[in-house]
Amino acid sequence: MNASTVVNFPASLDPGFQPAVRFNRAYVAAAKKSGRAVPLVFGLERENGLLSRYETVVLPDAGAATLLYAERLVKFLLWARGGWKLHIGGPKQIGDFIRKHYSPGGARKFDRDMMTVAYGKKFQVVITAAEKVPAAKELQTAAGGHLKGCRIGFDLGASDYKFSAVIDGKAVFTDEVQWDPKSQTDPDYHYHHIVSALHRAAAHLPRVDAIGGSSAGVIVDNEIRVASLLRAVPKKLFPKAAGIFKRIQREWKVPVVVMNDGDVTALAGALSLGSRGMLGIAMGSSQAAGYMDPHGRILGWLNELAFVPVDYQPQAAVDEWSGDKGTGVMYFSQQAVNKLLPAAGIRLPEKLDFPARLREVQNLMARGDERAEKIYETIGVYLGCALAQYADFYEYRQALILGRVTTGNGGDLVIKTARLVLKKNFPEVAGKIELRVPDEISRRVGQAVAAASLPALKK
Repeated sequence: MNASTVVNFPASLDPGFQPAVRFNRAYVAAAKKSGRAVPLVFGLERENGLLSRYETVVLPDAGAATLLYAERLVKFLLWARGGWKLHIGGPKQIGDFIRKHYSPGGARKFDRDMMTVAYGKKFQVVITAAEKVPAAKELQTAAGGHLKGCRIGFDLGASDYKFSAVIDGKAVFTDEVQWDPKSQTDPDYHYHHIVSALHRAAAHLPRVDAIGGSSAGVIVDNEIRVASLLRAVPKKLFPKAAGIFKRIQREWKVPVVVMNDGDVTALAGALSLGSRGMLGIAMGSSQAAGYMDPHGRILGWLNELAFVPVDYQPQAAVDEWSGDKGTGVMYFSQQAVNKLLPAAGIRLPEKLDFPARLREVQNLMARGDERAEKIYETIGVYLGCALAQYADFYEYRQALILGRVTTGNGGDLVIKTARLVLKKNFPEVAGKIELRVPDEISRRVGQAVAAASLPALKK
């Protein structure tokens, strides 16, 4: 068995699309049917001894399909759950293959380096027996949902940032501002933009009791460890940029809590729908995701689904930052829209950036342009398949979809198509989850409002 034996899924503008969920499930089924399946166990160790486990089975011969399955699975787990030490329990050939890929000169050098930066420890691969992989130890803390008081919330994206003034859980002022953080080398650019937004929001409040924030990237203890928003900041200035939120806390003298934008997406869903078991996905300048388990707990996983593989076709689009192909950012963001323009027959001026290109497609969609409809239908196919894939790793009952790509009629078509894909091709998943969207305003600023609820007030 190899990747090409899996029938392509009918995405109209991407006929070669090979959803990861189809290949993964077909491989595991074939391994079990063969009668020769052996255990393969991964343990991903994070900060403070936390560890996440994932168990599966593989064929023992370490053929091409087995290595593809294992390598893509490791990539998914690292970015979904995180870890600086990877325990591999199973056939030694698989462990050796993964270790080579995640060596300093290997194909996954980017991922290795990012995990090292995120956790402050050199990335390691430990090859062992399946039964010797350490037991799971997950962080289980509740976060957010503090509604009382006068609060400010902000959400930092790659093309714009949103902020809200909130009184007792109700937004009394919201706004969004375009910016270009990814190309800025001076951390003061980021600081002054954020502080300006805080002052504008504060003007609508009698006082400021707390500040909560949502930002792309890996954030630990209110410090940015990895973030595309700070990509251009020189290494020597990065500590200054990473400490912006702590600086704001010192200056404003109120509780400040900033979390990954994906986790705030899940929190926004929990607050707006009154439900737990929430997987939140924001489609904006990148793909953000967050997870709240059925008990209402945040597990401390990375949930950086922008980097996880969703398409196994050899010609899949390549993410220019990580250098990998078929990853979520190219399927669930402004970049996904841009990627599909040629196949849709839409030509736009080269000078237009991704946000401007998205606005042009949204305008075409509003006028009933069939080419724009094909773009949103194709993204809907991507989403339906990915939601089935995510269900194999996350226990969720609600999927909340929001972000700039979901704004307007196009977003409605994405959701409609995803629901049809799930119902027709993955009925066992469709029967367990609800695909939800917030109202139009919350799609764009809901994370800022939810972020305002992150800090608990001082007693």
